[in-house]
Amino acid sequence: MNTVFIDDATIDRWIAEDAPLLDLTTHLLAVGDRPAAMQWVLRGGGVVACSEEAARIAQRCGATVTGLVASGQRAAPGGTVVSAQGPAEALLRAWKVAQNLLEHACGIAAATDAMVAAVRAAAPKVAVLTTRKHAPGVKAITLKSTLAGGAFPHRLGVGETVLVFGQHRALIGDWPAVAERLQALGHAVAEKKIVIEAESLEEALAAVDAGADVVQFDKVSPDDLRAWCPRLRERAPGIGLLAAGGIRKDNAVAYATSGVDALVTSSLHYAPPADVGVRIAPLAA
Repeated sequence: MNTVFIDDATIDRWIAEDAPLLDLTTHLLAVGDRPAAMQWVLRGGGVVACSEEAARIAQRCGATVTGLVASGQRAAPGGTVVSAQGPAEALLRAWKVAQNLLEHACGIAAATDAMVAAVRAAAPKVAVLTTRKHAPGVKAITLKSTLAGGAFPHRLGVGETVLVFGQHRALIGDWPAVAERLQALGHAVAEKKIVIEAESLEEALAAVDAGADVVQFDKVSPDDLRAWCPRLRERAPGIGLLAAGGIRKDNAVAYATSGVDALVTSSLHYAPPADVGVRIAPLAA
């Protein structure tokens, strides 16, 4: 899976963070011109993510890629994810940059895969969606990694969807003011759904009356959602319902079986890294 675009300038910037000018150790030991082979190995196995970008790191450093397990595929424990050959200086320059990327990305993919599998087993029609709440600069990595694990993006940026938060309502006024604004200009975004965040049943009912197509609950317990979702669907049969805020691997199933249509989570972006080992061996000249 290579559907997320990451340009060469970004790859070069990642390399430059670690090895902008000189690999002093390789220079001191005078081993840079020796032909060698390197493998990046996923010790615990699991879902692979960003292997294509790890391969591009090796290529941009001057190595030749000889093997690759694609993002979204599974590697066996101890399986090689990326392999490359070339001058030792090229491989050693790529070594840690590619390893760090794979550990971060495969860790996210593994956590995503586990949550998606648990949710599907309990509620096959409930989606797992990931947010734009991640550290700056890593959007493409987190997006590709969660896609590899089977999740979908909730909202890639503020220009993509209409999502009315309490902060917006604090500026526009009361619920009638929100309804008036949406009724006056809703036609301008006719191809999009109007999503309104709510923290209580009263807010959710007001959001429905204001014209929401979807209500996104923030930090509402699964038990409350089980009680509220039927009431909202009775009030608006076509309403979409999302659960967001505090959704993690230990409570995802409880939320998935609460009556909502999808879970919106940021926790997957902060998954523990995978264990990626790196092997290098000399080749005959």
